[in-house]
Amino acid sequence: MANANTDLTEEDAADLQFPKDEGPRFYSNSETDCVCASCACDLVAPYIYCALCKVNICAVCFSKGAEFGGHRNDHDYHIIRDDFPVFEGTDWTAREETVLLDSLQKYGNWNLIAKELPNRTLKEIKSHYDYFYLERRGSGRLPKVKETDAAVFLEPVVPYRCRISDTDEPPRYSPNTVGYKSLAGYNPARSDFECEFDSTAEDLLSNLKPVDRGDPHFDLVTNLQCSIIQIYNRRLVERQRWKRIIREHGLIILRKVHAWLHRYDVTITRPVYEKLIRFMQFCTPVQFEMLMEGLHRSGELKIQIVRLCELRQKGITSLADARLFLKLKQIHEKCENDLKAFHANTQLNWKLNNRNFPVDLQLTKKKAGFTPIEIIGMPGYEKLTVSERDLCRTVRLVPITYLELKEILIAENKKMGSIKLKTARKILKIDVNKTRRLFDFLVQEGYIVKPVS
Repeated sequence: MANANTDLTEEDAADLQFPKDEGPRFYSNSETDCVCASCACDLVAPYIYCALCKVNICAVCFSKGAEFGGHRNDHDYHIIRDDFPVFEGTDWTAREETVLLDSLQKYGNWNLIAKELPNRTLKEIKSHYDYFYLERRGSGRLPKVKETDAAVFLEPVVPYRCRISDTDEPPRYSPNTVGYKSLAGYNPARSDFECEFDSTAEDLLSNLKPVDRGDPHFDLVTNLQCSIIQIYNRRLVERQRWKRIIREHGLIILRKVHAWLHRYDVTITRPVYEKLIRFMQFCTPVQFEMLMEGLHRSGELKIQIVRLCELRQKGITSLADARLFLKLKQIHEKCENDLKAFHANTQLNWKLNNRNFPVDLQLTKKKAGFTPIEIIGMPGYEKLTVSERDLCRTVRLVPITYLELKEILIAENKKMGSIKLKTARKILKIDVNKTRRLFDFLVQEGYIVKPVS
């Protein structure tokens, strides 16, 4: 063979040139064909590439010395293998690289791809693909893929979760139904209201009369009438603006709006969001939702920070310890409540003497006191002292409500010089047991004075 580029010896190559088979042959001059140009079978490495004819030949046809078309068995050739590494710094062969890419296009599932590469682990396959293909460490000739948020972030980036349904057109209820009445006179089909905003705007035009051109004040009266019409048009524009705000922001059903705003009672607090809702008219529904959700998220972060600070003060420095602490705290509170119920059971009160009655071991649970609540992060929490926090938690008082009740009792105490428990109950109008606990606490702390009996 002349100038043969092969790993075989000349003797081996000469042995391959035995008599030719005169059967039908197939010929292809494509360099990218994956079938043998002689027998049309799928090529499996190693196979032969004819340097002169630019065709691929399987090892079986080459060993028989097949000739077809213009191809002769003494042409120069190359042996195509796939057991060599494609990229530097890796032991992955070209065969494995091909299987990886083909499986990726075929399945798109890492678990199924791993079955096609039994000698590689799932983690190894992922890291190899990320390093050599996505990060393009294997070759700069690889196509560059534009990064998306899904590729960069483990979870979709959703800074604000807008409820777009609140901005849609309200439902079209049938007449004389509860839903129809709740629309407060709004007709979705006409996008109009039975009772218009600024319904007296048309009164401006009711007294307008034609002006005689012979009137000496014709120009002045005409200009005045034009000004009145311009005022009317501005009022119509304002009417349409208010209708658009009410419709787009979902303010038709006011009860639904209030229920939505209660979502922010803990994070933004009611006094703040009641001031913010007036800015609805300057924003689109989505923009206002983004504003509220951003403040809500910052409030949630603030609550988490306060809780972490509380845990840190108790000497807890890891999340695992914090979870264990909270779990043990719940168990402790449950045991305390069970113990109180046990002591409150009259059948087990051994202090009652000369009472002969059968003991029923099935304890009837009786509500003893208040079940503590978690107030960390609630509005007004940072304004409370340690003792006040314990009181709010055990008496089940929201911090901001406690501060309001405290101010009421302190103001009444300053007005009268002292205050009685009976008077406090009339003023506060809350649960009598909570009033007593709150009253006793304020007297003990020195905020109010109990009259001398």
